[in-house]
Amino acid sequence: MGKLLIVGSMAFDAIETPFGKTGRILGGAGTFIGLAASQFKLDAAIVSVVGDDFPQSYMDILKNKNIDLTGVEVVKGGKTFFWEGKYHNDLNSRDTLVTELNTLADFNPIVPADFTSADVVMLGNLHPNIQMSVINQMEERPKLIILDTMNFWMNSTWDELMAVIKKIDVITINDEEARQMTSEYSLVKAAAKIQEMGPKYVVIKKGEHGALLFHKENIFFAPALPLEEVFDPTGAGDTFAGGFAGYLTESGNISFESMKNAIIHGSNLASFCVERFGTERMINLQKHEVDSRLVQFRDLTQFNIELT
Repeated sequence: MGKLLIVGSMAFDAIETPFGKTGRILGGAGTFIGLAASQFKLDAAIVSVVGDDFPQSYMDILKNKNIDLTGVEVVKGGKTFFWEGKYHNDLNSRDTLVTELNTLADFNPIVPADFTSADVVMLGNLHPNIQMSVINQMEERPKLIILDTMNFWMNSTWDELMAVIKKIDVITINDEEARQMTSEYSLVKAAAKIQEMGPKYVVIKKGEHGALLFHKENIFFAPALPLEEVFDPTGAGDTFAGGFAGYLTESGNISFESMKNAIIHGSNLASFCVERFGTERMINLQKHEVDSRLVQFRDLTQFNIELT
């Protein structure tokens, strides 16, 4: 089986949407990515940091999904990263109410020896120096390095981010971030500029409007599945990334055609994530549900047309 190394936060989230409010629940980019990737046949490990306030029951959730946690540092007396946010009525925008970096502020990632030769590395949304440290610890260059980032790092650590971007193969960002990164409104022009920075492939996420994949002159678009109910968008982008990376790790096929399938798998899993608060839906997700919804995706996009 292929090996997937995941680098990302394991955290507490507190979420408020028009449909309800939670206390502190399991969250973090690394957690969502790992839960999504666990739907595939692969060996996965998470590199992260938590405080000793992080419940063993949360660790067990990930271990029970066959995720290696030897790369997760537990800081004695430390507090786990905490994020609190409130979504507006349309769920497309939110206000961050609290961000407490805690143990994440001084995080020095250590890649487990068994994963220094991982086939695929998924660099979750963290400080670029952390992402670079992980790249430098790999014994040989992975088949694929995927990076997620956000506007915060563009604003505060531009030079470090550009150094990392030169070393990766795929970047996943949303449309707003792509425009900020390139000063281009057209996403086609923005993707072309980003490819000049280093990545061969550019994935631009558009939330409920799907995702775009760019490679040289090739473009692929995958819609998001229209859902009857969207409960909580938290973690949907990370779940997408986990599905994308998980599919490519399992298939071992790194090509534009394979990435088209990976986009669909990522979008499919993200459609489940938003149906419950936090990680709840992903923890209990069954394979037959995933397969059934993949059929819905196929039917949504498949058509025959006659050209005269």
